[in-house]
Parts: sequence; C-alpha cells; structure tokens
Amino acid sequence: MAFISFVQEYFWGFLLATRLTLLLTAVSLALAVVIGLVFAFLKISKNPIANLVAAGYIGITRGMPLIVQLMFLYFGISKLVVLSSFWAGTLALAFHAGGYVAEILRGAIQNIDKGQTEAARSLGMSRRKTMALIVLPQAFRRAVPPLGNQFIIGLKDSTLVAFLGVPELFSKSMTAAAANYRPFETYLMSGTYYLVLVIIFTWLVSKLEKRLSPDRQEATS
Repeated sequence: MAFISFVQEYFWGFLLATRLTLLLTAVSLALAVVIGLVFAFLKISKNPIANLVAAGYIGITRGMPLIVQLMFLYFGISKLVVLSSFWAGTLALAFHAGGYVAEILRGAIQNIDKGQTEAARSLGMSRRKTMALIVLPQAFRRAVPPLGNQFIIGLKDSTLVAFLGVPELFSKSMTAAAANYRPFETYLMSGTYYLVLVIIFTWLVSKLEKRLSPDRQEATS
C-alpha cells in the first residue's frame, strides 16, 4: 500500500518530466540528423580539407565522454550567448549525437549501388539532383535501424542534462529522492518510465523498419 501511494504521489509529476525528456530527445536528434548529414557529405567529399574537418569532428564526438562534452559546450555556449539550460543541453546532445549519425549516414550513402548514380547522370540528372532524388531516399531507408538505435541511445543519454539544470525525468527523480529519502522507490519508478519508453520506441522502429524494408518495397511495387 505504501508503494502504491508513493506511485500515486509522483506519477503525474514524473509524467510531465517525461514529456520534457521526449521533447529534449526529439529536438536534439532532429538537429543531430542535420549535423550528421552535413558531416557525412564532408566525409565522402573528394576535398581533403573537408575530409579532415569531418574526421576531426567525428573523432572528438566519439572519443570524448559525453558528460565532458556537455559541460564544455554548456559553459562555452553560455559565454557566447545566453541560452536556457534546455537549449544549451539540446545543442550539446545534438553535437554529440551528430558524430554518430554522420557515420551512419555516410555508410548508408556509400552502400548505395554506384550503378544507380551513373545511370541517373547518364540521363542528364545533375549530381545534386541525383543525390536528392535517387541516393538519399534509399540511404535513409537503409539507415532506419541504426538511426532508431541512436534515438534510443539519445533518450538514455538525455539523463545527463540533469546536471545542467534541465528539469527532465532524471532531474525530477534526483530532486524527489533527496526530498523523500526513498531513493530505491524513486529510481525504480523513473527507471520504469525509461524502460517503457525504450520498449515503445523499439517497437515503433521495428514497425518502421519492416515497412521500409527493400523486400516490402519490391513486393508492393
């Protein structure tokens, strides 16, 4: 009974914090896809300087702990422009995830059969139009599984912005645990929220992957 009353007391507060967690994750990963696409193009470019810039960015984001990047970018951004903790945390998460997304998209783009590109160019399509209409749609379709995994990782990584003062789910959990002296129940409850979210997103990614799979595309064509 005590645990049921505990859940009733914190259910709506944690649910509101979960909404902020989802918003933070969605916005940061949407920005990460844009950043990742830019650096994926730089990585596959024939320009050696562009390759070096992309390799440096990807190396930093993948080689440096996320909490270090968050702190560095949060305080660095604050010196340049005044942002809320939400936007500072969102940009920091986007910067970090962008390196992983860049590699995902680079691999997907380079795995598209070059014969399709050559055929499109032989028909008079420009390089930019070929990339936009032929290569990218197929690349994004193939990138759905790893991008879905990155979304789930981003959801779990968002817990670290609690240390920047963003009142998301994990931050709410820490505040509640400090106030009620019941850390086991508090973190069990917040962990359950995260577990449910991961299960839902895993199911959604699986459904999207099946819907966009090459076999299904061929069967419906």
